[in-house]
Amino acid sequence: MTMAPYLRKLMLTAHVTSSVGWLGAVTSFLALAVAGLTSQDAQIVRAAYLAMELTAWFVIVPLSFASPLTGIVQSMSTTWGLFRHYWVLIKFLMTIPCTLVLLLHMQPISYVARVAAEPTSPGADLGGLRIRLVADAGAALLVLLVATTLSVYKPRGVTPYGARKQHEHHPLS
Repeated sequence: MTMAPYLRKLMLTAHVTSSVGWLGAVTSFLALAVAGLTSQDAQIVRAAYLAMELTAWFVIVPLSFASPLTGIVQSMSTTWGLFRHYWVLIKFLMTIPCTLVLLLHMQPISYVARVAAEPTSPGADLGGLRIRLVADAGAALLVLLVATTLSVYKPRGVTPYGARKQHEHHPLS
């Protein structure tokens, strides 16, 4: 399946924009998580956790769906393919579980935000959960940086399926 050049560029733009947006939103989430963990000011802590929930639901979750979806469309409409090159396949196999794990982690994020919204709540029982939010965001950032690096460097190597497809197009090679 081949796309017209203008449509391919539009899809590439959507993919790059959603991927970079996801990376930036996770970086912002990490900064808020660190502020919530380390600040001694109760107002900053409350604001950080409330902002984290909004950022997660309205920015990170939509972008975590848009990036792989646009990547799949992009890969299926170019010679890179979804299963032909290891770097594309690895990105796919990294981002899909990341999205699923994110959805599982939305419950603790919302819980921390609910506790932070209560002005009388000291939040002392959240110590381990607050550390987990920082660790999870750091891990997500690392995965997204690996995916970005793979996109930029495009390391060589075709999958067995990709080798068969190459041989079908160039039987004499």
